Amino acid sequence: MPPRATSIASEVSSGLRRRRTRSGSLARHVLRGVLLMFWFSSVAAFAPSAARAQVVVEDGVVTRKEAAPKRLSGIDVEEHLDRALPLGLEFTDTTGARVSLSRFVKGDRPVIFTLNYSDCPMLCSLQLAALSSALGTLDRELGRDFDVVTVSLNPAETTQRAGETQARYRGEVSAARARGTGEGPAPNGDGWHFLTGSQQSIDALAEALGIRYGYNEARKEYVHPAVLVLSTPTGRISRYLYGIEYAKKTLSLSLVEAAEGKIGTSVDRLILYCFHYDDSEGKYAPVAMNIMRVGGSLTALALGTFLGAYWLRYSRRRTLGGRASAASDPALPTDPAAVRTGDIGS
Repeated sequence: MPPRATSIASEVSSGLRRRRTRSGSLARHVLRGVLLMFWFSSVAAFAPSAARAQVVVEDGVVTRKEAAPKRLSGIDVEEHLDRALPLGLEFTDTTGARVSLSRFVKGDRPVIFTLNYSDCPMLCSLQLAALSSALGTLDRELGRDFDVVTVSLNPAETTQRAGETQARYRGEVSAARARGTGEGPAPNGDGWHFLTGSQQSIDALAEALGIRYGYNEARKEYVHPAVLVLSTPTGRISRYLYGIEYAKKTLSLSLVEAAEGKIGTSVDRLILYCFHYDDSEGKYAPVAMNIMRVGGSLTALALGTFLGAYWLRYSRRRTLGGRASAASDPALPTDPAAVRTGDIGS
């Protein structure tokens, strides 16, 4: 290669390296800018609730936690594993008969307990519908291998209203089985019992189960966590299952453990509260939506910026690479100005 062409190629390569360095620096500045934008947006989103937030340090990890709205104060689950249930407590079934818990905890099969109420506006229906679907998938027979007892939190709930709710969810269990999601014999509808009772009996059962609930006078609604409590055939608390989704395997194994008298532990403790939030009690849903919107916008911006920077670097690399190849060809003009401007004749 002629010395002149070699010099030009070296000059072009040096320029390409400098441009790559500037491009890398530009990408770093863009990344810093995106991170700063995200930080400022997060601060703005959390600002309204800053007064309710607290910073907790556990094992060297700093965690920011939101304080619960005032109406959720004290609403929780205190697990009473292996505690004996008060089987002498009396309630009323959907026929109007007075029954004690010992009628359902008879020593031959485990029992699932839930605390809900028929006029619950939100979470109870989600929880019980999910439980109905899960029960329909099990290879264990409801009413033969285990029972379910749902006690209303509302002492004013009528026997008729409880009967309507009982018929609804017994039907949903049968419908889930009819859809072909379950195995084994058809479920016995008599295995799910809906009970009403006095305030004293409800509070005594809730205390024994470790379920702390409350009442919102303004909305006339009960505030409570979504949880299933499994008991052994002899009436000792075996396991707690939280949330509004119950995996077939988890529920089935929990029933097997309870039937064998084993006491389990809660690995995944996620408590959902049956409560309608408003501005005076904590803007959790709006804040969460704002964060998701900001995060989505920043993600799109970051992706577009980096794709644009990559495309720009790739275009420049192709242009400079072509010029370097032209400079190394002795048959082409060797004027540096022509190489730089791409003004090469054919």
